[in-house]
Amino acid sequence: MRLLLALLLPLAVFAADARKPNILIILADDLGYGDVHAYNPTRGKIPTPHIDKLIAEGMRFTDGHSSSGVCSPSRYALLTGRYHWRTRLQTGIVGVFGEPLIAPGRLTIAGLAKQHGYRTAAIGKWHLGWDWPIPEADRSLFRNFKEADKADPDANRATWAKVFAQKIPGGPTTRGFDTYFGTDVPNWPPYCFIDNDRTVGTPSEPLPPELFRNHLASLPGPALPGWKLEQILPTLVERACAFIGDSARQPDPFLLYLPLTTPHTPLAVNEAWKGKSGLNNAAADLIMETDAAVGKVLAALEASGAAKDTLVLFTSDNGFAPYVGVKDLEKQGHFPSGPLRDYKTSVYEGGHRVAFVTRWPGQVAAGSTCDQLVHQADIIATLADILRTKLPANAAEDSYSFLPLLRGSSAPTRPHAISCASAGTPGLRVGQWKYVATQPAQLFDLAADLGETKNLATEQPERVTEMKALLEKLIADGRSTPGEPQKNDVEVVRFPKAGAPKAKAAKKAK
Repeated sequence: MRLLLALLLPLAVFAADARKPNILIILADDLGYGDVHAYNPTRGKIPTPHIDKLIAEGMRFTDGHSSSGVCSPSRYALLTGRYHWRTRLQTGIVGVFGEPLIAPGRLTIAGLAKQHGYRTAAIGKWHLGWDWPIPEADRSLFRNFKEADKADPDANRATWAKVFAQKIPGGPTTRGFDTYFGTDVPNWPPYCFIDNDRTVGTPSEPLPPELFRNHLASLPGPALPGWKLEQILPTLVERACAFIGDSARQPDPFLLYLPLTTPHTPLAVNEAWKGKSGLNNAAADLIMETDAAVGKVLAALEASGAAKDTLVLFTSDNGFAPYVGVKDLEKQGHFPSGPLRDYKTSVYEGGHRVAFVTRWPGQVAAGSTCDQLVHQADIIATLADILRTKLPANAAEDSYSFLPLLRGSSAPTRPHAISCASAGTPGLRVGQWKYVATQPAQLFDLAADLGETKNLATEQPERVTEMKALLEKLIADGRSTPGEPQKNDVEVVRFPKAGAPKAKAAKKAK
């Protein structure tokens, strides 16, 4: 009997190790590095107990980055493992009623998971475009809705009804996800939920003017009659919890991509959370409500019995939006970027260095911290590593697996990384050094100067030249990982642009 057990034990260990974990990716929207209290204990005033608990149970990365200081490009890189600037999106975000950014044949984390038997779902904010069935003659009614377009409301309703009665191709269910439920962009039309490839109801009325005040909705356009902005987050959480509960009862593993709509605008705080932060700021209250939403999803995971077999990753698409009261918050002692320079949209660290947290019972040491450089583009390569599969040459061109870091290694897993400003200006990291492609050039030693206050470019011209050449190579090769050179979708804009304004001097450290 002992001999039999000795023979079977290695097989049992292998089987346990080979079990495919569930994957839960929670992506907050506009949550600053310093908005999570565990990341900013001395200069943060907003309690985030549920995210802090997740950190205590897993690994906190201190040098995790999104691809951009704004939304759509970061989402593209997270889902595909490819830098967004290899696509048409050289600057900014996908526009209102915009076309798909992810090419139809492009492998995503969901597509990879499906190849390995996963049930996949996206619940929340998409903001990566659809093939909206809008006739050319009616585009202004959707993409540039103005007061003049309200002259014939009956005709507008008929046009909207005709479009929203159709399927909307090109969305998440065509990019690897079995199911989708969300609002696409919560502060833009259409103001309704979308279930897979159809709107839930018909957006047939212009959103009321009162919903454009106080950092609520941003663009006018068709809305579901009686649409309430406050319902968005609770509905997404309810759907996510239901998906987790249902999936836990199935034999197949699941991947849930949960891109929350908060604390981005609309700052539609539910009554129970109004004033809870004590900072007289709706964004601060919404951060607390977002933290509670994360807590509900994690509680549902625990209640389902699947938590022990689930890799949870929590992060944010970019830094805090300064236009929702950052000066007042700082006066009260809350610094949404913590020790970092600048905020959302920026090439500086406050624009794209974000909370990056993993929990994986039995695999990731609880209460651990990792200071190695990681990027949201690395998620797909990490998943491939977990699944013991090789990625195709034309997929995940900028993705490095951080699985060794999850298992306790202290060696770097990626040699360099690029994160950009919304205007397209790239910042290249190599170890502790950061090169910003402006005119004049900027070079920072982040090990000695995390706040990016001292430009060392004139003191180290050779390093600037080397990093500039590396940036060009990473662009020209169509990839930043080892492998066959690939083609970028378009001719990539080079920085600094000719005639571009000079870089602003660093603000004085606070």
